[in-house]
Amino acid sequence: MAMRILRFDDSRRQPWANGAGSTRELLQWPGDGQPWQWRLSIADVDRDAPFSNFPGVDRVIVLLSGDGLILRFADDREERLDTPYAFARFPGEARLSGGPLDAPTTDFNLMWQRDRFDAELWVRPMVGSIQLFAASGETWALHVAAGHVDGGDGLHLDAGDTLVVSADDSPHHLRLDGAGTALLVRLQERQHDRRA
Repeated sequence: MAMRILRFDDSRRQPWANGAGSTRELLQWPGDGQPWQWRLSIADVDRDAPFSNFPGVDRVIVLLSGDGLILRFADDREERLDTPYAFARFPGEARLSGGPLDAPTTDFNLMWQRDRFDAELWVRPMVGSIQLFAASGETWALHVAAGHVDGGDGLHLDAGDTLVVSADDSPHHLRLDGAGTALLVRLQERQHDRRA
């Protein structure tokens, strides 16, 4: 098992190319200068702007703070994320723009190459303990949206911190306790047919 703790205070704010916001990249995999296959980040949005195009990518955006975010798609569809931890899932090729309903927002972003991974995201109230089971080939990420999370061997996460757990050849079990709200992400590498 591989476990990483990503501290919010260690992430660096990077401005968007269009100047309409900034992003703190938490982690991209596999890293080491290779093109990423999945990515976790936190964005600050302070004005309306077109979204970047990511062919072959699926993505989920979760409202962490602010009065809300509106997404305007090219097909005249709109999605309003106007309650805490509301989220939207859409393809990276979608033509859309988005911006805050009123005051600037902070948003959690999960993106993954859809031909390489399947991904799911849940908003999980942290009341008491949770059991995290990482099966072989799975990666789990737990982002503390509010409150704190504790685990064995002195593990402690504050709001804004992220825990990433990857199981190699064997399953792994992790018990976590906390109070507040967490975002749980499960990434499963897709099995491709190698007979061709």
